[in-house]
Amino acid sequence: MNIDLSNKRVIVTGASRGIGRAIARAFAAEGARVAICARTAEAVEATGTELAKTASAVIARAVDVTDTAGVRKFVDDVAAAWGGVDVLVNNAGQGKGGNLDTLTPEAILEHANILQMGHFRFIQAVVPHMRKQRWGRIIEINALAGTIPTPDGIPSVINRASCIALAKSLGMSLAKDNILVNTLNMGWIDTGQWDRHYKEMGPGVSREEFDAMVVKVVPVGRYGKPEDVAGMALFLASDYASFISAASIDIAGGMGGQIAYYPTLKRDFEASVRARAAATGGAV
Repeated sequence: MNIDLSNKRVIVTGASRGIGRAIARAFAAEGARVAICARTAEAVEATGTELAKTASAVIARAVDVTDTAGVRKFVDDVAAAWGGVDVLVNNAGQGKGGNLDTLTPEAILEHANILQMGHFRFIQAVVPHMRKQRWGRIIEINALAGTIPTPDGIPSVINRASCIALAKSLGMSLAKDNILVNTLNMGWIDTGQWDRHYKEMGPGVSREEFDAMVVKVVPVGRYGKPEDVAGMALFLASDYASFISAASIDIAGGMGGQIAYYPTLKRDFEASVRARAAATGGAV
């Protein structure tokens, strides 16, 4: 299969690291024109310098996804520079934990402003340009927790569910303009977040036993890689996917309902680690 994306005009949000950077690299390697943004100017500019080695053209800029005017200006500037926008990959946003006893409504709203409204702002800014050319692809990067609720992590569960619903709704309403919208729902992708989760375990836990605990719920038996996501993004941006819209596709190694068991698995693991430490006097 030869996916020709040369000179396609692509925007990738949250592209300075992790999944966003892997997707931007993949489009650049196909010769696309790639515009990237993230919160930190230094990080996004460094990624832009890397992408320039293979991309047809690169625009890299710090953008705050909660700034409606700033989002619109970035999108309009890209469209003005390249004569339009073909593809939006809405990747910006991150998970947030918490439950009924620990959260405030304001904390959930803050997360929603970054995630739900951040995605909405970019879509609203890019669609007029896509309508003019009657061609566009919008790829939403979401999380499996938005399709299958888990007992913890309320902000991520409800805000990701909203983003997935938005993608499905727009995948129906925009298809008449030849703007196809689909959502990719991430399982356990090996980005910096798992390093952080491991460090939160504290002493007495090896990385190997932590990883073994995490992937117990993944049928494939491993973490996904950011590159596992990039291939599907390229496909959905291509003409091979011209009859796919409002689709919800899990990139999760076969994990589905198992995700709901993970909080219990993690609590049991932490309890076993504490019991082991107590039995050995705190020794590893």
